[in-house]
Amino acid sequence: MRRTGSLVTVVLLSAVGALLLGACGTLHAGSDGAATAPTTPTESERWQTFAPIRVTAARLADDRRSLSVDAEVPGRGKTCVRDVKAVVTDTSDRTVWVQVTYSALTGGSPRSDCRATATATAKVRLPSPLGHRVLSVDNFTAFTADGADPPHLRLCGELGCHPAPTGCTSASYDQAVMALDVPNHTSRGDEHCDGKWLVFDVSSRMGPACPEGAGPGCGASLADRWFFRAEKSGWQPIARSTKAGCTDVHGIEPAFPSALCADLPPLKRSN
Repeated sequence: MRRTGSLVTVVLLSAVGALLLGACGTLHAGSDGAATAPTTPTESERWQTFAPIRVTAARLADDRRSLSVDAEVPGRGKTCVRDVKAVVTDTSDRTVWVQVTYSALTGGSPRSDCRATATATAKVRLPSPLGHRVLSVDNFTAFTADGADPPHLRLCGELGCHPAPTGCTSASYDQAVMALDVPNHTSRGDEHCDGKWLVFDVSSRMGPACPEGAGPGCGASLADRWFFRAEKSGWQPIARSTKAGCTDVHGIEPAFPSALCADLPPLKRSN
């Protein structure tokens, strides 16, 4: 396996498995994480191992080592899924990596009770208490005990388990952009920040995909000015404007400092 930053690229199962999930099914896991009463495959069927459709939750027992992971698997019948299990694949001083798998029948005619999905729970005992480390499940879903409501672990977001706090830093500004409903590859202009309040312009390319300047519409962009207030969860957008100065933001939030916006020019769409 190969780590990237604090996570790791775990070579799991064949990607083809994801295409077969809809034709298989689920069986409730027993107390040891394994399903019961598996069906006997026909000559055209065989059991194969897959990663779950997605991981939905994780919990720790009082010993902080006994882990339960909820995963979405196909089917609601007793012949759809078996051997739901979790294993620890690696640990470090920052991360614990866990892999969840289940077995399902492939080949043959799809069973009607295997078309829906259900939640199965896999259990595993960690080598040591999780503490403040990140739990990475199947390398796609991360949890942390920090800020969580025990026994549940907190699901981490796109910015990771510990996003940059609000402040006048580049990482903090990136977090602010992600809070906006703007297209991908939106560029950010100069920031005006005092730690509690923030304003910057964003520019989104419009029109057909082509090299800038290659023809009409290729260089078009749509600009907006966004104003933010610092909250515990991160930068919270409070107003949007294209006008000069502070008029629009003061109509919504009079406390926004004039020193950050009084000299800002109006914005125009470029063509």
